[in-house]
Amino acid sequence: MTDTNTTETPFDPAPQAASDLNLDPRSVRAVIQLLGEGATVPFIARYRKEVTGTLDEVAIRNIEERCAYLRELEERRTSILQEIEGQGKLTDELRAAILACSEKARLEDLYLPYKPKRRTRATIARERGLDPLAQRMWAQADGDPAGEAQAFVSEEKGVADAEAALAGARDICAERIADDARVRAMVRNTFSSDGVIKVAKTKEHAEAVTKFDMYASFEENVATIPSHRFLAIRRGEAENVLKVSIEIDSERTATQLSALLQIKPARPWGAQLDLAARDALKRLVLPSVESDVRIDLKLAADRAAVDIFAQNLRQLLLASPLGAKTVIGIDPGQRTGCKVAVIEATGKIVEHTVVNLVHGDSAMQQAKRTLAALCRKYQPAAVAIGNGTHGRETEAFAREVLSEEQLTEIFVVSVNEAGASVYSASDIAREEFPDLDLTVRGAISIARRLQDPLAELVKIDPKSIGVGQYQHDVHQPMLARKLEDVVEDCVNAVGVELNTASVPLLSHVAGLGGSSARRIVSHREKEGSFRTRKQLLDVAGVGPKTFEQAAGFLRIQGAENPLDASAVHPERYALVQRMAEDLGVPLGELVGNAQLADRIDWRRYVTEAVGEPTLRDIIAELKKPGRDPRKSFEPPAFREDVRTMEDLRVGMELEGVVTNVTAFGAFVDVGVHQDGLVHVSKLAERFVRDPNEVVKVGDRLKVRVLEVDLQRKRISLTARRDEKIENRGAQPSPAGRPQPQGRRPGPAAQPVNDKKFTNNPFEKLRMR
Repeated sequence: MTDTNTTETPFDPAPQAASDLNLDPRSVRAVIQLLGEGATVPFIARYRKEVTGTLDEVAIRNIEERCAYLRELEERRTSILQEIEGQGKLTDELRAAILACSEKARLEDLYLPYKPKRRTRATIARERGLDPLAQRMWAQADGDPAGEAQAFVSEEKGVADAEAALAGARDICAERIADDARVRAMVRNTFSSDGVIKVAKTKEHAEAVTKFDMYASFEENVATIPSHRFLAIRRGEAENVLKVSIEIDSERTATQLSALLQIKPARPWGAQLDLAARDALKRLVLPSVESDVRIDLKLAADRAAVDIFAQNLRQLLLASPLGAKTVIGIDPGQRTGCKVAVIEATGKIVEHTVVNLVHGDSAMQQAKRTLAALCRKYQPAAVAIGNGTHGRETEAFAREVLSEEQLTEIFVVSVNEAGASVYSASDIAREEFPDLDLTVRGAISIARRLQDPLAELVKIDPKSIGVGQYQHDVHQPMLARKLEDVVEDCVNAVGVELNTASVPLLSHVAGLGGSSARRIVSHREKEGSFRTRKQLLDVAGVGPKTFEQAAGFLRIQGAENPLDASAVHPERYALVQRMAEDLGVPLGELVGNAQLADRIDWRRYVTEAVGEPTLRDIIAELKKPGRDPRKSFEPPAFREDVRTMEDLRVGMELEGVVTNVTAFGAFVDVGVHQDGLVHVSKLAERFVRDPNEVVKVGDRLKVRVLEVDLQRKRISLTARRDEKIENRGAQPSPAGRPQPQGRRPGPAAQPVNDKKFTNNPFEKLRMR
């Protein structure tokens, strides 16, 4: 036995994490130390570049995640070592194998023989005294198995005859084989490399028409199945429409197992051990490992889906803002009318009303007069209209009013209103506008989304924004954590105006959180606007550590110190003051003066704490203090003659806005209240493996119409310029469609033909 407490040194995940992530161990250790001291990821990435080797947020979060995994692994390793040692079975060889484990699955395989089990067939056989017979079987000794088994026959112990004794011995050997880490590793590798997912409909739904009919008879290799396809199959299984299994060539696997265990079937005892091995494979190993492989597949699919959601959310949050300009927001409505809200440049509502567009000529004329009067009174930069039902008609109405009134400087823009209804009914909205109706809050949100998408969208649960793929099927804690990271990174990359930011926006600033954000807003309402960043320390609960983490991401326009409007951290103000003095100019003259900033020789200011990365960042900020990294706003240009699906014609050229990117393609808003799908094979003339290679959420994309299915409300588009399209006009699609063809098992197996499989890609849209 070996003492597990060989050292008092705390576990250090840095070397393994650095190796796993292919990073400099010094950088990894620095990140671990900073995180341990309470530093946030945005702060580390922006203001501690020297110590991390300029690692970005993605690398830092990868380190954080990998270290958490390694710590969990180490805790489990310690627990297992203690458990096995307590049983008196911890050998030096086993201990070395456990200490060498870098994966949880391998660790659990090693622990399996020592894990407390419920009463099994092998347990019963041991209770009947058949262990010596099993030892003979395991050793594949010479002799007569039936003759030797006769000695173990006992009516009292429940061993009726020699065959019953041999069966019990085989049960003991089968459990030993099933617990062998080598066996499980071999079978797991076989499932991963050669396993085939087989799908069929359940008896209850065999004749019914379902949204999963494309998988009614489907096969694909485990190694090649895309994440979205596996998640769709999983959903069909969860709804009891599909039955799913993962199969391998069991006979070939049995032969490999026999070779691994060096079984000699020609020997009498070897033949018995071969029977035990086959029983172990069929009864114990295959079901268990198949379950493990399914879990691994689900986890991998979840990660892929979460990554897609995160990429889409990042693009949406960083969409181009119109900026601090007055906007009129309109939430389209027919029966109850269109809700109109006028929002000032600061985001404050100044007036709201309702206009009716479908209640006769008199109501329409009144609506025109109302909108015209609001435009003349407030001189908005734009009229923002939600892209929901009746959105295009409302756009046409607004454009007509502006044209008739010759208000050509005001433009009309369609705004994605996904999640606006969720916001309208939320606690945040009720707190902001306790006296306003839900629909008016929706119009306010639409206007503010145009002014600053980031500031408004942070008020909504990201899962309600509609840019994901099978978001309700993935592991929710993983999704929530990833999306929270994305929101935090986006908010801090842009920066937050301290004197106008809402509680939800402030709560995502590095180091703050919800309670600090509420206290800041409360302090601002009582004491007035902040004039300096240092005044943050006057807020209850905001101490030096919180100030250190948050200050650099907060902006104060018109502050006493011009650096307070920049991304320069207060800890470097003295350094910048030195730079100004060395140039012989006041600080205020240096900030924002690119010519003066270009004269700064950063080499003169290098110290042990401040190096080239930070100095270059400071100089860049002095040139353009508080620069918004987002692109300039440019309104989409939908065709005026296309407002509904009925207006679409096959072959028609359109400009649209990408609203969602999935593993199988991109959804595009072409202005008809129904997104069209550009399949991954139609995104470019070249082969595209990942749609994110060529499009992002918010991109403008020129497309042509391939197919319009009015009955199912589906639009198929192409962005390829080389595609020939037969113009048949808008029409329902044929009822019968080719079924997907998966990968077939065997030596002649071919990869899935994505083009053939996705003849009906809208099944995925319907299951989003």
